[in-house]
Amino acid sequence: MLYLILGILCSALISLLMRYGEGKVKNNVAMFIFNYIVCVVLSCLFMNDFTLTKDKYPITIILGVVSGVLYLVNLVLMETNISRNGVVLTATFNKLGVIIPTFMAMILFKEEPKLQQILGIIIVIISIVIINKRKKKDEIAKSELLLLILLISSGLTDATSNIFDKLGNNELKDYFLLFIFASALICALILWKIKKQSISKWDIIIGVLVGVPNYLSSRFVLLALRSLPAIVVFPVYSVSTLAIITIAGILIFKERLSKNKIIGILLIALALILLNVWKTKRLKLSLIG
Repeated sequence: MLYLILGILCSALISLLMRYGEGKVKNNVAMFIFNYIVCVVLSCLFMNDFTLTKDKYPITIILGVVSGVLYLVNLVLMETNISRNGVVLTATFNKLGVIIPTFMAMILFKEEPKLQQILGIIIVIISIVIINKRKKKDEIAKSELLLLILLISSGLTDATSNIFDKLGNNELKDYFLLFIFASALICALILWKIKKQSISKWDIIIGVLVGVPNYLSSRFVLLALRSLPAIVVFPVYSVSTLAIITIAGILIFKERLSKNKIIGILLIALALILLNVWKTKRLKLSLIG
């Protein structure tokens, strides 16, 4: 249970640190660079074997690179959404990306959803409608569009991990993580080179601080799965992270939520539980098999 708690805290800490860095960080790309440098270093430290001689490594490389690019896109979208929509809604829609690998599993891998998953999808749609309900018709909807793009990006990131779980070699998971963070680092360096922006001390500090929980959140969840069933780990992980970010956003950053947004977030928490029950059962079987 300790590893699960640590994973939850690390996941919530990523969003909160980025919210704290708002206004201090002058070069977001530089922050992402140092974040991924930390992730690559930690990935190497946790690897026992650096020789890539096992089968199916092309799938590991391809999916790792694709996922790494999506990781960077997801961080950029999270940072943008936090400044436009606040940490609470950003974290909520980031977690909502679970609906994409859910549909992908049904379509590509022929997994049939049960009643609770169908209910979860319906609740997700209802919650999005409630959150996006506006009192004035002339209000601009740019923020909602950014949230939707974040949802898609987050879902596609999870989808690559889902594909790796189905088609890849479980023994190459450490390589998969390394390729993810290394490719994301390369993309961030290219973007920084194009923009030719200077680097401040806060870019480095926030980047390093974000990088540690960014890597450890995934590592702690894997460790938690050794002692707890996946059907417990993933729903608790998702909903607890969302709850911590919501409470911290209100208490620390003084964010205000309308009644519609509160109802929508509560519905999303219920939907996450319903959707993750099916997802975690599949993950548990794949880990055992």
